[in-house]
Amino acid sequence: MNSCLLCEKPLDDQPTWHQFLGIAQSAFICPVCLEKFERIDSTMKVDHLDSVHSLYAYNEQAREYLHQFKFLQDIALATVFSKDLRSVLKDPKKIIVPIPMHPANKKKRTFSQVDALLDAADIPYQELLQKTTESVMGEKTRSERLAMTELFTAPADIRSNGTIYVLVDDIYTTGTTLQHAARTLKQAGAKQVEAVTLFRSTGKK
Repeated sequence: MNSCLLCEKPLDDQPTWHQFLGIAQSAFICPVCLEKFERIDSTMKVDHLDSVHSLYAYNEQAREYLHQFKFLQDIALATVFSKDLRSVLKDPKKIIVPIPMHPANKKKRTFSQVDALLDAADIPYQELLQKTTESVMGEKTRSERLAMTELFTAPADIRSNGTIYVLVDDIYTTGTTLQHAARTLKQAGAKQVEAVTLFRSTGKK
């Protein structure tokens, strides 16, 4: 019998009301863990981003998930939200662009969490951005994040013929990372840049 990827308790093979409604992630996490995530489907427009859509609130369950996924390097957790990501990134006319890690940071962690999420969901993407600094947003205060200089370069050709680019990141806090990425794409020629994040922090950091 498979175990929940979060709490490690055995997964019950009996169907639940989640499965009947088509929202279960029963192959990966149990209903108890699933219900601790707060679905918000929040969409907003900020500065260089034409829209930002966040799937879940960054609550305690989300914090534990990201810690286990990113810092304990439990890459199997990339599968948990595959169905959710496919549902919002299903337009084949849009180009999906993951927020990249600096090569030095990727080497330390052994994988990029955003690439892993997209790979697990079988979502095609293009790596159009390069990170210019090893700085990690989670280690900075809000004021430090807002004061940062350019974080990305766009060495690849960017289409300016109406193509919509969709940035993907694991979490939206101040929005600094996504706004820098969107500005870089637009300076390179993109006309419309959207974003999708798995989580969104609703508190001030």
